[in-house]
Amino acid sequence: MSVSFAAAAVQQHSMPWLGTAAAEPAGSVLSFAADQRIYAEGDAARSYYKVVSGVVRTCRFLSDGRRQIDAFLLPGDVFGFESGTDRRLSAEAVSSCTVIAYRRSTAIPDDHTVGQFFAFAMTYLEQTREHCLLLGRGSAVQKIAAFLIEMAERTDAAATVGLPMSRQDIADYLGLTIETVSRTLSQMERQGTIALPSARKVVLKNRHLLEELNT
Repeated sequence: MSVSFAAAAVQQHSMPWLGTAAAEPAGSVLSFAADQRIYAEGDAARSYYKVVSGVVRTCRFLSDGRRQIDAFLLPGDVFGFESGTDRRLSAEAVSSCTVIAYRRSTAIPDDHTVGQFFAFAMTYLEQTREHCLLLGRGSAVQKIAAFLIEMAERTDAAATVGLPMSRQDIADYLGLTIETVSRTLSQMERQGTIALPSARKVVLKNRHLLEELNT
């Protein structure tokens, strides 16, 4: 894969992983700065990745210049699997992040490796399904409520949810404009549903109401 490392502080360390001999470590730890590209749409898909820290977004840039965010990847998430030889999406660091890159192997996988891949695939399909349902919400309030609940559940946050992504990221993920996202969050704060102590932090003051909007 042609990985873009320009202007990056990239650290690499060999690490063993599934399906490889102990004497042949296959993983490399890579660090990326916020908004740095990990790979681009159309690159050769020779590796896949696991998020160690930080947040990654996968996205596609449309012909009119707009960006569509497909997913936010959190620590523990695996991304970069492709059915073909080329990337269908780009991947970028939302915040400073560390990932492990694994080379796609032509070796015959063992049962344990197959089980891991199946688990990764099922998780990805579930996240894709939830994103499709989220995009189908009828209003901006419903979409943002669903997004906040999603982030709270994925980060095990009881009330205060950290949002490392920008308002523009959220808009591109939900299919909204940044003005609509900002206006809707302010409206929800005035109504007492949430509090916004900072641009990257949301307090879920009425989680029950948010969950009702999410049904």
